[in-house]
Amino acid sequence: MSANPVLLFVDDDVKAGELMLRFCEDTAFGCRVFTHPEQALEYFLESGADMIITDLCMPKMTGIELLSSIREHNTEVPVIITTAYSTVDDAIEALRLGAADFIKKPFDMDELMLMVEKTLEQSRLKQENKLLKRQLKDAKQVQNMVGESTAMREVYDVINKVSEIRCNVIIEGESGTGKELAARAIHENSPESDKPFIVIDCGALSDTLLESELFGHEKGAFTGATSTKQGLLEIASGGSVFLDEICNISDNMQVKLMRVVQEQQVTRVGGVQPINIDVRFIVATNRNLEQMVAEGHFRHDLYHRLNVIKLVVPALREHSEDIPLLCKQFIDEFNLRYQRHAKGFDTSSMKLLCDSNWPGNIRELRNTVERAIVLSDCELLKVEPVDKPVILKTGSEVIDADQPTIDELERRYLLKVLDFHAGNREKTAETLGINKSTLWRKLQSYQVEAD
Repeated sequence: MSANPVLLFVDDDVKAGELMLRFCEDTAFGCRVFTHPEQALEYFLESGADMIITDLCMPKMTGIELLSSIREHNTEVPVIITTAYSTVDDAIEALRLGAADFIKKPFDMDELMLMVEKTLEQSRLKQENKLLKRQLKDAKQVQNMVGESTAMREVYDVINKVSEIRCNVIIEGESGTGKELAARAIHENSPESDKPFIVIDCGALSDTLLESELFGHEKGAFTGATSTKQGLLEIASGGSVFLDEICNISDNMQVKLMRVVQEQQVTRVGGVQPINIDVRFIVATNRNLEQMVAEGHFRHDLYHRLNVIKLVVPALREHSEDIPLLCKQFIDEFNLRYQRHAKGFDTSSMKLLCDSNWPGNIRELRNTVERAIVLSDCELLKVEPVDKPVILKTGSEVIDADQPTIDELERRYLLKVLDFHAGNREKTAETLGINKSTLWRKLQSYQVEAD
């Protein structure tokens, strides 16, 4: 609404229009008078207005016909109807069609102006309420995601655009960057936010278990199948499924999943009847799926069915300017959980946090803040380099100078952290910011024997 609202006054009575113009001279309203409703409609469609006041009974086009034509193009501009006693029933009909109010002729101009002011104020509040709802919706899209850096704003922008469109999404990023949070934000900001959002860790399940979990099974399909079980894809129908670490599923499972993604149908294990579903697939991986396709480790047909939109969540070292904000959120969270009163990190500790490389990304930072709060009774938290061997800084002595490959560096670092924790795999996985099944697979590939 403009600072000086513009009113259109429509009445075939010339004297009524002249009176309206004179009365508006001493108000903050701009007023344009029309004796022909067709001209008023033409002007409104071209230039708009903040309010329309129209007589009900006019030749060629009635006030109700004018109101109906306006509502075809604009459902929000307030319209006040002026009417004689004999047409009150028609005025009530106009209210049903969307008029804001009506006033009977002959009316007092002061009374009309009060009605105008009240109606304009209601219109302003309605617009502000719509804006607030839109802002709340924008906030909802990134709930639990923190960051004001350019890198994170680009993530929010993709989430914004993708949420309204029911398409499949691939989310790539290192472990601990918040890929699941991004997936939840996409779902919770979508029109299907009231429908299920189901998370499945593909790396934690064998092919047999994953197939049974995804597709369900019929009674007697295998030993132990004592009853029919709905698959998670059936349960999620109408909503979204988040397949975490999809890069770990076998080629055989990729074929089965590809058919489900393409056909939007599942067949339970041991069943023969396809079941229709309606699922948005959001998948995540800490590896480059496009590179895996090129190397023959991931099926190109499944990749292209999933890769409608690709969202890359940056590593924490790529948006380290967000670390103070993240620390504040984690401090608030753990203050509440542990009944502490920490206010933040001292200057040197915050510099150390911001300069660190964070191989475990946001998950590792969160663990560091939690550890600092648990171990400190002070309002100002401290982090000492010696107390945090998990921070791997560029140029650190733990990186040898023999120009190893990235995979070799990962192996050396993982084994170093495992050694630091005296072989405790749960603490090692927590420090690295990965789940235990991922750590187990990596140790297997390094031929490290089980405890």
